Amino acid sequence: MRSAKDFFAPLAVGAPAPVREVPARPSRMIHFFDPSNEKMAAKVPAMVGTVDVLLGNLEDAVKADKKEAARQGLVDIAKTTDFGEHTQLWTRVNALDSPWVLDDLTTLVTEIGDKLDVIMVPKVQGPEDIHYVDRILAQLEAKAGLTRPILVHAILETARGMANVEAICGASPRMQGISLGPADLAADRRMKTTRVGGGHPGYLVRQDPPKGEDGTVEYGAERSIYQQDLWHYTTARMVDACAMHGIFPYYGPFGDIKDTVACEDQFRNAFLLGCVGTWSLHPVQIEIAKRVFSPSAEDVAHARRVKEAMGDGTGAVMLDGKMEDDASLKQCLVILELAERLSANDPELAELYA
Repeated sequence: MRSAKDFFAPLAVGAPAPVREVPARPSRMIHFFDPSNEKMAAKVPAMVGTVDVLLGNLEDAVKADKKEAARQGLVDIAKTTDFGEHTQLWTRVNALDSPWVLDDLTTLVTEIGDKLDVIMVPKVQGPEDIHYVDRILAQLEAKAGLTRPILVHAILETARGMANVEAICGASPRMQGISLGPADLAADRRMKTTRVGGGHPGYLVRQDPPKGEDGTVEYGAERSIYQQDLWHYTTARMVDACAMHGIFPYYGPFGDIKDTVACEDQFRNAFLLGCVGTWSLHPVQIEIAKRVFSPSAEDVAHARRVKEAMGDGTGAVMLDGKMEDDASLKQCLVILELAERLSANDPELAELYA
């Protein structure tokens, strides 16, 4: 990780981001709350330690006449809440073409910049948007005397942003990660779905028609159908772009709060593709995200066995009939490091991984 002083010197436009190490704090779930909602805001202190990330949302879910109240509400919450070492405080500011974003950045960085870990930027179109935020943050951090940089997280929710995803990932050393924003992206692409994340029954493949004994194709026969994931390509490309630049990919919202089964399926698809976490819009989704994005007890046990068998990490060994080499060891060390971090704040996981 570069020093704060280094971050205060913005990159030249178009310059590649230098190699850096993004802080790898657990962020399995990014739980959104509306700081202008008094009932919701009152629950925030009790959630500290139970979620990896609490995000004060200032954008789409907040009506125009509540924008200033939401901003001030987040300031008040940050000043009066100890988030400890296990829960990060993020915010999603308003869009860069809105009349509120400059006040969002100026107020939040100068008043609670020491509490903010990440600023989420919506509707990022290209690297120029990240350059703009990078420069403003550098100036405000210097003015506020901050000793550590605030990181930036982009939301992928426009077709242009999708086309520029690799450049966005490498636009600044502040980049922490990218989230998929399926609803806005669907609208921008003119996709024919009104769902917020997840699959669609009309997006499917159908089993080939069977043939009769005489070889005649029976087109009228009953055939199985398999619902497909509308977001597979987009998520996979986002994951590749993030991996290329050493930052973290996240699935975004799953809108059907009551359909916990499909929610878990969608989160697991994202996890298997390489996402490190997801958004949670309701407390019920927190537990789903925690379960899906935590290593299983079996994976942790296997990682320990590989570490023990590999010794110094050179060469290759056979374990349960499978070859394990130094690349396997690297994968296992990632799992073990994450398991150790998660266990430190979760007695149930600590017992599970013991």
